[in-house]
Amino acid sequence: MKAIAVYCGAAMGNEAIYENATIKLAKWLVKNDYALVYGGGKFGLMGVLAKTVLQNGGTVYGVLPQELAERGTALESATNLEVVENMSIRKRRMIELSDACIALPGGPETLEEISEAFSWARIGDNNNPCVLYNVADYYRPLEKMYDEMTAKGFLTKADREKLLFSESLTKIGQFIDGYVPPKIREY
Repeated sequence: MKAIAVYCGAAMGNEAIYENATIKLAKWLVKNDYALVYGGGKFGLMGVLAKTVLQNGGTVYGVLPQELAERGTALESATNLEVVENMSIRKRRMIELSDACIALPGGPETLEEISEAFSWARIGDNNNPCVLYNVADYYRPLEKMYDEMTAKGFLTKADREKLLFSESLTKIGQFIDGYVPPKIREY
């Protein structure tokens, strides 16, 4: 079974559209036979995502840093819950367990995780496609920033095309299915 790492927060956001999109993504994962790999928490969008996957008969792999496990954040009902030493190991492990990376709307940690996954793809340490699930244009300013990076010569057009911003799960599925990792940069 293939798996998708989903980065999302322990907060819900202040609009119902984020929770609804999270539920929609969870059901899409199960319908398309993807296991969920996520941060292992039970709160916020993380909890909604994992619980919805489980309620719909899916598989959930949680990867949780020890310090967060000690704070009682773990979703004990996950199919498999792995407690790791720290956030750096968590991020590496989530990529190792998955075949694609998707970011739901979230805070600084969510942004940092998907940005690192994409950065690692560019240097050859992550063969997973990276997607920002652009619910209600949440990531529009970031999309413009990536376009600006490309326009100013800090990101190649070819590499920019390896990062998808979309609210369409159909387009996200097509992007994942047709993905070819970026060519490793030569100096």
